[in-house]
Amino acid sequence: MRIVTDVGGLSFDEILPTLSSEKRDFVQTIIERRKTRTRPKPSKKLLDRSALLSTQKRARLIDQVALLVDENMYGRSNLCFQFAELIQRALTHSGLPAKAVVGMARYLDRHETILFEWRHAWVECGDEVIDGNVDILSENPFVPRTVSVRPYWGSISELPKDRTLEPLPLSLPYDNDVETKWWPDLKTWWQTELLRS
Repeated sequence: MRIVTDVGGLSFDEILPTLSSEKRDFVQTIIERRKTRTRPKPSKKLLDRSALLSTQKRARLIDQVALLVDENMYGRSNLCFQFAELIQRALTHSGLPAKAVVGMARYLDRHETILFEWRHAWVECGDEVIDGNVDILSENPFVPRTVSVRPYWGSISELPKDRTLEPLPLSLPYDNDVETKWWPDLKTWWQTELLRS
């Protein structure tokens, strides 16, 4: 099982002893859940209002992308850029006009008060948006526990009222794992998936 770190040049085994006991326990919990295949799948909470592909293909795509980017030692909550780029590449490979968008995401309570905001990435495809890597925000220590957001795939005009997505004139940064590992793996899997009934 590959474990990707956030510190260039240092391996997971080198970083683990330097972590606080709380962070070490968190990382070990994620790794154990990977081993037992009990990590969260975004399709389990997906608000699916899309007309693209099929229900099964949408669910399987976001789950496969989640599985790939979940190789990070802290899970996938900070990997929205990579998640969006992989979804965009898969959809573009299918001939759909998808583009990954970088911007500010704001998560709101029922009174539309901002609970949390951060730089985020999602995918737009025609008049639809895919905001798929948000089911695990509660894992992120920088996100308030009051933030609970379901992944969404559907019309931009029907975006759930618990969030706003504001595009910024920014591009996704280059990511070596996306380019050399995750996209080649996803491309092979997706080509097989597209042939399934």
